[in-house]
Amino acid sequence: MGSLILTLKCYKPLASIKFSPFINSFHTLQLRPPKPNNRRVFRCFSTLNSSPNVIDDKSNGKTDGDDKPASASTQLWLYNTMSRKRELVKPKVEGKVGMYVCGVTPYDLSHIGHARVYVTFDVLYRYLRHLGYEVCYVRNFTDVDDKIIARANELGEDPISLSRRYCEEFHQDMVDLHCLPPSVEPRVSDHMPHIIDMITQILDNGFAYRVDGDVYFSVDKFPEYGQLSGRKLEDNRAGERVAVDSRKKNPADFALWKSAKEGEPFWESPWGPGRPGWHIECSAMSAAYLGHSFDIHGGGMDLVFPHHENEIAQSCAACNNSHISYWIHNGFVTIDSEKMSKSLGNFFTIRQVMELYHPLALRLFLIGTHYRSPINYSVVQLESASERIFYIYQTLHDCEKALSLLDAAALKDSIPPDTVTSINKFHNDFLASMSDDLHTTVVLAALSDPLKTINDLLHTRKGKKQAMRLESLAALEKTIRNVLTVLGLMSTGYSEVLLQLREKALKRADLTEDQVLQRIEDRTVARKNKEYEKSDAIRKDLAAVGIALMDSPVGTTWRPALPLALQEQAVATS
Repeated sequence: MGSLILTLKCYKPLASIKFSPFINSFHTLQLRPPKPNNRRVFRCFSTLNSSPNVIDDKSNGKTDGDDKPASASTQLWLYNTMSRKRELVKPKVEGKVGMYVCGVTPYDLSHIGHARVYVTFDVLYRYLRHLGYEVCYVRNFTDVDDKIIARANELGEDPISLSRRYCEEFHQDMVDLHCLPPSVEPRVSDHMPHIIDMITQILDNGFAYRVDGDVYFSVDKFPEYGQLSGRKLEDNRAGERVAVDSRKKNPADFALWKSAKEGEPFWESPWGPGRPGWHIECSAMSAAYLGHSFDIHGGGMDLVFPHHENEIAQSCAACNNSHISYWIHNGFVTIDSEKMSKSLGNFFTIRQVMELYHPLALRLFLIGTHYRSPINYSVVQLESASERIFYIYQTLHDCEKALSLLDAAALKDSIPPDTVTSINKFHNDFLASMSDDLHTTVVLAALSDPLKTINDLLHTRKGKKQAMRLESLAALEKTIRNVLTVLGLMSTGYSEVLLQLREKALKRADLTEDQVLQRIEDRTVARKNKEYEKSDAIRKDLAAVGIALMDSPVGTTWRPALPLALQEQAVATS
């Protein structure tokens, strides 16, 4: 974070716990807060063993059946907000990555802007593990904050109790969205000694001052202030979460500690009772679990200033060895080109969206645009994502069903050369796209070819006659499944997801399964009676609400589809 002229006494890493690297990756660690001023730094690394096989053309398509993660030597490039360019990721400790992502302020249900942040970093977390890195992923809860206090007072509830309740709601949202738990999930309320210790060090190093029980950081003492956001000090004003206060030496100075006010929770400190400012909390907790120097710090684009800018200033003021290698930020979710946020009142909660759409459809919608670009929330895109998830899962379900008719032991240990080529091309496209700043959009597009190959093998005359057809199906299904796992789009069972997608489609159409089946029966009768105008009207009416009919020699079935009006809107937009 840059060198400072002053010689600073370094604020020491806070953690006193070490864990085995063989921690169960799918359970968040329940930790007691580490004690401050201990020299040992907490490490909690985990890997994801779910890599698609790369088949060697020279091996005649043979596979060993192991899903080994890709080598950590695979180059990963990420866009660094600090340098404003893509950079090759070189962890400070070979083979290990420390990552801190700013968590939610739990005073209400989370909206899909929050969902985008944590889906984005879940994809990064999964991909780092896929590449073979051991990852310590720290994501906090800001459970002491002005907004929590205001909401608690409004509801007549204890602030800590309210924040705890919404932390659990957030956990459920993350489970629904297939976000893996972080390695550690610290809360501000559990880390007051660490926060107080860091503020003390900043004061001792001459970067802060006391005013009537409050402690402010002096931005004038930190000449590199603005390096992340590109803002000049003279352009900064008191703004978001920075109170206007005539007692401050510079309007841009921000609170490290706020003196206690009536009706608010407080903690004892050397400066009197009070509570921490917003920014100091993340500096203290990231140092507690990752040390002062680690690899990745992430969050939404709205955190670049003032939050992350202030974090840099605080952390460097506490320890001049503080350094974060890569600052990663995702773009906004917008509505009518305006950022979605609770403060603007133009948001949809994750729960509201999932009332009508499957969580996998929402996740696909969120990763269907490159993480640094804004996403404009629209029903058309959600419907399209839902239809695409149905197609993916229907294809894999049909494949699984075909394979279930044959004893796995009867499958040969090789596959045709063209299938080998197809799998390797898909795998290489996957690695190249994900390693180029997480281009999930390219990976999702690349899925089309192997999915089409599966459908050809299942449903076309030529495909059904292909040599080693079932072996090809098994290899393709496994490859796609493993890539979907890295993207966080893989569920426990294909049929279960298909059923849930159909139920959501019926809810959006305001129909029951029995009503749809009755309309199908009415249409069948109309066709037998050569009442084609009536049968066409039934098909069109159902299509208008997102129910597509599919005729086959064995009868008519239905599937979710983009409603006709939205199809026309999508065509007009494109």
